This record gives sequence, C-alpha cells and structure tokens, in this order.
Amino acid sequence: MTKADIVNEVARTTGINREDVLKTVETLMESIKDSLVRGENVYLRSFGSFIVKERAEKTARNISKNTTITIPKHNVPAFKPSKEFAAKVK
Repeated sequence: MTKADIVNEVARTTGINREDVLKTVETLMESIKDSLVRGENVYLRSFGSFIVKERAEKTARNISKNTTITIPKHNVPAFKPSKEFAAKVK
C-alpha cells in the first residue's frame, strides 16, 4: 500500500476531501520525522513506536581495496509494532 492508497482509503471511509486528507497524512509523517531527528521517540498506542536506535562504532572491511575502515556510531530510525498489532499480523 502506498501513501496515495492510504489517502484514498481514508478519504473514502471518512468522506473528507482527498486534499485535506493528503495534507493531514503528510503533516503526520513530517511530525514523526521531525521528532526522530530531535531524538524523541513517537508512541502510537495500539499501533507501535517509532524509535531512534544508536548503532555502536564498528570495524568493517572494504573488500575491493583490502582495507579496514571504522564506521562511527550513529543513529537509525526504527519501528517497533505494539503487541496487539504484531499478534494480528501473525
């Protein structure tokens, strides 16, 4: 399902104008991204959590040049579904 599919589904089921739904969905996504950039987790009860995970520094190899490089620690976004959501998918 794409963002357009979600917008069309919400507009169809609620009767709200498609443009208003699109603006709302995009604003929700931007709010989640902005929170994660600030290092704040986003918790959506009975859906899941958008969290920031810290990856530790590690050593890796560049096979083509046969060299060792160090990848610094960094943050990555992640999604953790709620127990109810995960149970429904199973």
